[in-house]
Formats: sequence, structure tokens, C-alpha cells
Amino acid sequence: MICCLNCFKDIHIKDIIETLDKKGNCDVCGKMETYIYDTDEPSVDLIQLFDGLLDTYKPLSNLPSNFPKEKLDILRNELFENWNIFNLEKEKIIFLLKNICKQKYDESPNIFDELVGIDEFQDENYVLENSLLKSYTWEDFVKGIRNENRFHTNYFNLDIFNSFLKYAQKSYEKGTTFYRARISDAGGLEKNKMGAPPLDIASDGRVNASGISCLYLSKLSETTIHEIRAGAHDFVTIGSFRLKEDISIVNLMNLHQISPFSTIDDIDFLQHAINRRHLEKIGNEIAKPLRRQDSPLDYLPTQYISDFIKSKGYQGIEYKSTMHVGGKNLAIFNEDLLECIDVYVEKINGVNYSHLPEPFE
Repeated sequence: MICCLNCFKDIHIKDIIETLDKKGNCDVCGKMETYIYDTDEPSVDLIQLFDGLLDTYKPLSNLPSNFPKEKLDILRNELFENWNIFNLEKEKIIFLLKNICKQKYDESPNIFDELVGIDEFQDENYVLENSLLKSYTWEDFVKGIRNENRFHTNYFNLDIFNSFLKYAQKSYEKGTTFYRARISDAGGLEKNKMGAPPLDIASDGRVNASGISCLYLSKLSETTIHEIRAGAHDFVTIGSFRLKEDISIVNLMNLHQISPFSTIDDIDFLQHAINRRHLEKIGNEIAKPLRRQDSPLDYLPTQYISDFIKSKGYQGIEYKSTMHVGGKNLAIFNEDLLECIDVYVEKINGVNYSHLPEPFE
């Protein structure tokens, strides 16, 4: 059977297929004249990667009798919902995988056909050592850092988190431009007024605690306008900031979609699997828009995570904008890494609102 580059999202799988340097038409997704992989001419590298991932799971017949039923699912659903590997409809995934891993299917067909689960998730010692939140939930972590121990919480496994940060490292080169917006009058603000707030008036934010200054920027000027929630007829000063040197930041936008086939550190398939939901939660919490009614205590969990990232020598954090679809925001820990090179003023002519009904209680 012929599959192709387009059948996958994972960059490591795509690289293997492209390296084979064969082109043709795909039997699975229908893509024409693209890099292909013929399962009748197998690549040992590709098979080993998928066999390793499949070894993470055990079929129901091989799991303990007390294994929680809610933790069981068919392999097709697991791969579609929990791993960012395939660029296919759910129904095609197992069909393709059976062809790629023919020997595995011949030897262990029950993995493909039965309900499956991950036995280690029920091992208390394994969870304590390998889960970001150990045996706790995110809600436990939030409560602990708010009400129990703020600076040295026992709810978070920092060593495991540090290993994942290496996968999420991203570089920006000297000269890269970012933007920052502030509501102003028609005359606008000068360049020296567009930086981070002074330490004595720096208030709590999702990345910085009160008294710690942080420069919040966006990749697009339009995103900055959404982020400050400018209203109709407001005047907005937009500053262009240019990097003075190369920087290394942590990209939290797709932290939970890190390839399980990466080899930067010693994170294995099981550690990827047990932490994907935690990593997704962290990315979403960092990106969550600030509300007028929020208490500074609401920011403590993400401030704790951000402080750890800063302590590891990274210059900032990148996270998605929930105010502007497709937008990217950055929080830079040291504003001296950038200079404001230009400012201009825009008037907001109108604002489009969208809303979702809140459930009635």
C-alpha cells in the first residue's frame, strides 16, 4: 500500500518519507505526485518508531482485571485524539498502521482490535516519578499554590517539566520585529513610553508577579489591538520593537503536541502519554485572557511556571492569543533585549463582538 507525506503531521515521520526520495500517488489520502512510502518496501526506521509507540499500550486481555474501564479505548481513538501524528480521518488510521506494522499486527492483532490501556498509569510509583503533576490534578496544584505553599510547591515535578522545555525551545534572530499597543489619545505616545511598566507600578500578569516587570508583545500589530481590548473610537499607539540580539524562548503554544519520536532528551513514549493533557492545560492557562474580576491569586500557577522557565535561562515565553485567532504573543523577561524603533497611532472605528451562552445554574 502507498501512503505519503500528507498522511502525517509528525515532522520526524515526514522527514523519513522525504528522505526515501520516492514520488507517486497516495492510496490513502489521494494526494498526487508527492513523496510516498510503500509499505511493501518497508523502512526499518519507520517501523521501529511505530512499534515503539504501540508497545506503550496493552490490550484489555493483557491488563489487570481491576484496570479502570474509563481509561480504556480503542487504539484508533487513542492515536487520533491523543497523538498529533496523523493527518487522516480516524477511520483510516488503523488501516494504515496495520500495513506499516505488518509483523506487529501478525504477532499481536489484539492491540489493533481490542480496547487498550496504559498499565503504567495505574502504577503509583511510576506516576509520582514521571507525571508533571505527580498524582495530583491541575485543580489540586492551583489550590496548593494559592492556599498552602506558594514558592516551593510539592505538586509539580520540575525535573520532568524541564525535559519537556528542551523540546519546546525556539529561537528568534537579532532584528526580528514585534509589536506592542497601548490606548492613548490622538497625539499618541512617545517611544520611551511604550516599554514594560516600571518596577514600582508593575502589576500582576499571567507571566509576571507584582513588582516584576515583563514586556508583553505580539507577532502582529493587529493582535496587540485585540489583546488590549481597544474599544470603538479609541486611539491606539502601536510600537514596533526590534530584537538587539538572538534570543531563546519557550513556545507553549503546541507544547502538548511535541512529537513522541523526538530524541532531544530521554523522554519516552510513556512519559509523553502521561503528560500530554498536563502540557495542554499549561498552554491554555498561560493564554487565558485576563478578566476585570480576576484576583492576583488567579495568576499564581502560571507565574510559578513562568518563573521556573526564566530560572532556566530562557529569555521569554510564546503563547497563543485567545483574543485574535491565529495570533501569537510573547512575554519577554528583560525588555533591554529590544528597542522601540517606531510608533504610530490608529483610531479604532468599530468592534465586533461574539459570545457564547453561559450555562444556567
